[in-house]
Amino acid sequence: MDKDSEKIRELKIRKMRREEVGFAIEMAAAEGWNPGIHDGELFYEADHKGFFIAEVEGKPVGCASAVAYDDSFGFFGLYVINPEFRKKGIGMKLTEKCLEYLEDRNIGLDGVVENEKKYQQVMKFRSSYSNLRFEGRGGGEVPDGLMKISEVPFKKLLAYDREMFPAPRSGFLEKWVNQPDSYAFAALEDGDLKGYGVIRKCRAGYKIGPLFADDRDTAEKIFRALRASVPGETVYLDVPEPNKKAMEIAKKYHMNVMFKTIRMYSQKEPDIELDKVYGVTSFELG
Repeated sequence: MDKDSEKIRELKIRKMRREEVGFAIEMAAAEGWNPGIHDGELFYEADHKGFFIAEVEGKPVGCASAVAYDDSFGFFGLYVINPEFRKKGIGMKLTEKCLEYLEDRNIGLDGVVENEKKYQQVMKFRSSYSNLRFEGRGGGEVPDGLMKISEVPFKKLLAYDREMFPAPRSGFLEKWVNQPDSYAFAALEDGDLKGYGVIRKCRAGYKIGPLFADDRDTAEKIFRALRASVPGETVYLDVPEPNKKAMEIAKKYHMNVMFKTIRMYSQKEPDIELDKVYGVTSFELG
């Protein structure tokens, strides 16, 4: 038996403890994913049981998350294997554990392009559309007519968010919009929520997400407020490619495409208002 086979025999996949989430975030950072500085604690809050770690000889070598938002929808992400342990079957074992945990839910993921065919052939996922990560600069003035998200009744925010996300995410959302080192704005008209957005500090620069709005003008107004909150900083926005109005905003503000992911689902594409998604919340949790 060769050395690699011996290591695989000693593979252990187990649930991640809260204090180990930092390992997953560091793995993500090493891949160039530029996580938010509070992502670890916020992600873990979404589903304490949905984070897994792969160990070989007691040493952590990989991780993945499988967040169960409700009984019908989950999201697979934070999937990273240490480069020296790749192509040894560890990733497949970790994936199997995640899929087992999510059971028969419809599962979403944002996969890197080079893994698309593997997800299609091995995991039987279906590709839906591309998400593009844009990079630009912060600055400008905060437009009039917006309010801080803390002034919006949370039930109203949660109901609005549900139009653009496949499942309710109350616990996660409440912490996400109120996280430290972030700014969040909302647009209301006659008491009705018309859009909201969050920008958070990351290892490098700031990421906008989510950015949900009823129309382009509202989305652009919130976008301007978010970028004005971080003058001179690098700003990132993850845009669903089918939303042409969102693409137009990114181009208007001279943002450049860095890379893309493929949004995929294990079952049918959820019935959400994608034309109102101007910025994805995160590639890791959907």
